[in-house]
Amino acid sequence: MSDDGRQNHGSENVPSRQRTRFPGISSRAYEHPADRSALVALRKLSGFDTVFKALSGLLPERSLRLLFLSDSVRVSDQQFTHLNDMLRDACYILDLEKVPPMYVNQDPQPNAMCIGLDEPIIVVTTGLVELLDEEEMRAVIGHEVGHALSGHAVYRTILLFLTNLAIRVAWIPLGTVAIMAIVTALREWFRKSELSADRAGLLVGQDLQASMRGLMKLAGGNHLHEMNVDAFLKQAEEYEESGDLRDSVLKILNVLPRTHPFATVRAAELKKWAESRDHQRIMDGHYPRRDEDKSTSVSDSFRESASHYASTIKTSKDPLMKLVTDIAGGAGGLGGRVRRGFDGFTSTPGRNEEPPAESAP
Repeated sequence: MSDDGRQNHGSENVPSRQRTRFPGISSRAYEHPADRSALVALRKLSGFDTVFKALSGLLPERSLRLLFLSDSVRVSDQQFTHLNDMLRDACYILDLEKVPPMYVNQDPQPNAMCIGLDEPIIVVTTGLVELLDEEEMRAVIGHEVGHALSGHAVYRTILLFLTNLAIRVAWIPLGTVAIMAIVTALREWFRKSELSADRAGLLVGQDLQASMRGLMKLAGGNHLHEMNVDAFLKQAEEYEESGDLRDSVLKILNVLPRTHPFATVRAAELKKWAESRDHQRIMDGHYPRRDEDKSTSVSDSFRESASHYASTIKTSKDPLMKLVTDIAGGAGGLGGRVRRGFDGFTSTPGRNEEPPAESAP
């Protein structure tokens, strides 16, 4: 740890064990390309700017803060001190100058979120605190600090508000159409932003196995003796490869109502990034700095995102993505393949069932 770091953040923020610190790191260092491109698409959505500006002035942020202050436990040197230490560590490692307030909320459902318009607030549930061990929890707190550093809290807050609003006006004919268009776009962006925040969590915890265990627990509960990381990652591979075009469509329908990607998919994405050259360069101290953000080209970021999507489609083993590749390449016999893929789609038993409700963050 450098003396400069101690002077800037105070000795109380020095992590409990030696970890690499990233002074001045920009969120661009760990942002998933899909996160950036989904946010660009969201901002281009018709009516989003108007809604965003209106809600930014109308959302009762002070009320939100008072709610958590009055009905949750604020993490501090006197309360949940181990979480307070982890929070300060995370902010020190990612060089976030102002440590956001964090609250523990009584809720058996394991969850965590970073919300707020002017200043981010981190909230973790008792279900999550009781589920995870210290290193797994460190990764989660790093995940939420990553959201704060990336400025995700604003959009998350608007998503929560619009989702509740859509429920309240559902009785009005066509009342939810415009709202749900924005909610759907927000959910698509937020699912991608979770991949970015998972990377931030790994940069903070610097323990890939702990990150993997945390995601497994979100999927299968506190039964590590019954689970295996390799087998869990194998599920993600099987999920991507299995089925035909009907299953590809069902995957899309299943994920649309969710704000988070599936746990196996998140684990596979994080492991892939952890083994990449990009991750190693960050660990070696080679990463974009915040003071360079203003000079960053938006078009370059968009081209990088487009390149990522093109590569993903080309290498994907999903039947629908293979079909897209074939269309682009003018593959012969495509019509017959489409007919075979969708044959019996409407008549297959169980295909019209509602997607399962989201059970974990």
